[in-house]
Amino acid sequence: MDTETESRRDGVWAQPYELASGQTQHHKLGHVRLWVTLLDQEWQVRSETRAPETDPVGWTESIGHQLPHTSVSLQRFIREGKSSTVTFVPAVANRPTVIRPYHPLTIPGGTRCTIYVGTVVWMKVCAGPNQTLLTEVPLAVPSLTWVGRNTMEGELCYSSSSFGRLVLDALPKRAWRATTPVTIINRRTEPLLLERFSLPTPLLSLHQNERGQLWTPGVVVEVATDMNSASLHVDESLLVAAGPCKQVAPAREKAARGRLVRAIDRVFG
Repeated sequence: MDTETESRRDGVWAQPYELASGQTQHHKLGHVRLWVTLLDQEWQVRSETRAPETDPVGWTESIGHQLPHTSVSLQRFIREGKSSTVTFVPAVANRPTVIRPYHPLTIPGGTRCTIYVGTVVWMKVCAGPNQTLLTEVPLAVPSLTWVGRNTMEGELCYSSSSFGRLVLDALPKRAWRATTPVTIINRRTEPLLLERFSLPTPLLSLHQNERGQLWTPGVVVEVATDMNSASLHVDESLLVAAGPCKQVAPAREKAARGRLVRAIDRVFG
């Protein structure tokens, strides 16, 4: 019987895995395949992203001695001392992520709504007890889009491949996606058409619940009578529906105290 088939298990975030010299750990996670090999003097990391044919659900890992085809990209890292553990830590995107509702959504004046969005995380490959970062692997090929008033004013963002949903249960939960509730408050008298929204991903920390799902704190966006700007802040707590959680990764960037005021076209542009 194939040894790798025998040892196949569910992958787990932020848990150290022990490897012996010569062993390779293989991960199947979404559309990404990752191989981490320990040798006497070095770590080797190989990864590839495959064209999506279906929407995969699980994350499995196995330890053996099989390597992929030589065409798969290889990164090599000096092994520090006798360290033989590798830990996989999730990380939010390093740019804002543009989210779209399943269909454009109108928020009447004086009302609010909450949409639930899922964003793809990066996998940090960390070695040893100090979790020294070797490399980061995006768990989906990130596509870029521009958000702003024109080509000179704005910022480069990632574009999410999944839609925001009004019902939490309608949002697919995956080990490589983090769920964020976004509350949009329209304090104007005029309706607000929500076609897309720029989520400040780098400001969000990552938390894992007992079911292995990743969550971030909620984001609240308030559009007042001045249509030129919107205020935004990150909640301090998680949604109750997430259940008991532990933090597995801090935010990439530290948020300023109080509300962040941004040009409206950088939020909804």
